[in-house]
Amino acid sequence: MESKEDHCSGGGRWRCVWRRAACLFVFLWFFLNGTEAQIRYSIPEEMKKGSLVGNVAQDLGLDLKRLRSGRARIVTGENVQYTELRTDKGLLVVHERIDREQLCGDVTPCSFTFEILLENPMELHPVTIEVVRILIQDQNDNAPQVLYPVQTGGSVLAEMVPRSADVGYLVTKVVAVDVDSGQNAWLSYKVHKATDRALFEVGLHNGEIRTVRQVTDKDAVKQRLSVLVEDNGQPSRSATVIVNVAVADSFPEVLSEFTDFSMHDKEYNDKLTFYLVLALAVVSFLFITCLLLIISVKVYRWRQSRVLYHSNLPVIPYYPPRYSDTLGTGTLQHVYNYEVCRTTDSRKGDMKNMQAMSQSLVSVDGADADTPHVTKHMSGNFSQMSTLFSKF
Repeated sequence: MESKEDHCSGGGRWRCVWRRAACLFVFLWFFLNGTEAQIRYSIPEEMKKGSLVGNVAQDLGLDLKRLRSGRARIVTGENVQYTELRTDKGLLVVHERIDREQLCGDVTPCSFTFEILLENPMELHPVTIEVVRILIQDQNDNAPQVLYPVQTGGSVLAEMVPRSADVGYLVTKVVAVDVDSGQNAWLSYKVHKATDRALFEVGLHNGEIRTVRQVTDKDAVKQRLSVLVEDNGQPSRSATVIVNVAVADSFPEVLSEFTDFSMHDKEYNDKLTFYLVLALAVVSFLFITCLLLIISVKVYRWRQSRVLYHSNLPVIPYYPPRYSDTLGTGTLQHVYNYEVCRTTDSRKGDMKNMQAMSQSLVSVDGADADTPHVTKHMSGNFSQMSTLFSKF
């Protein structure tokens, strides 16, 4: 087998020299171009989009002109880009909502990194890489999850306690978890409601349900406990679990008692469902009725307007019974004026046009004549009209 020294001897010596020189050049290039300045930021999870993370330009000692001229951009290997660089102000802001549990799961501390690239072809190292690390602080955004006892909708599960149980008898254990981290995941347990509070207690930190006193024959067979599970966050979140306990020595006794218990719950749920459905039906009926009434009124008004628009009836003006001319005194009825013309054969007519009656009345009224004179003048006018008509 040919050794490395033999390969570099003779004609392959210059080849080895060039290879080593190339390796040294690549090393120097990465050393110069890979100058990394790392900065860290710590932010809480669930921050809104556009929230400020940090001033990158100030923390890296860069000028805003350098960011713009270098076309600074964020490079990350992940599919989701959680942050955004605003080169006009040199600020780093939240681009997408960050969920710590989705990003890191149970891993603590939770963080992610990315690179900021700056281009400058006029310098020896044309690309500058700035590494930024973001630490995600956990927020209490998740409530505890109860794993045991399993909450079922239809069937009723019960834990049996014999009547001969002593003080401190372990009935069952409530198991719950919180996906938050740190003190937000510290859980505490306490009895919220119970059929007999003096009979059972629950451990504050372990969730164990034990008897407080000796079980007697006077204790009811059916016991129900409501256990409240709280975390240590601010504000705290909680979950409630129902634990059914049967105080009995035999299984048939427990079965008969809790069968009646489940039937009672079923009847209560059926009644509640019936009332909810009835209320929904009444509200829906009232809503539909009001809607139809409004639509009917709108249609009726629209049809009335269409009928009046397409109607061909003549418009008859209305005159008051005592309507008079504007030149009259308002005490006489409306006066019509007639003009009578003579024919071509009639040359002996006394008058060509008859004077309007309203003018006569006005002249008489304006002359301040007495009532007999007005009557006489009107009779003379009527006699002239009758004579004129007799000639035609």
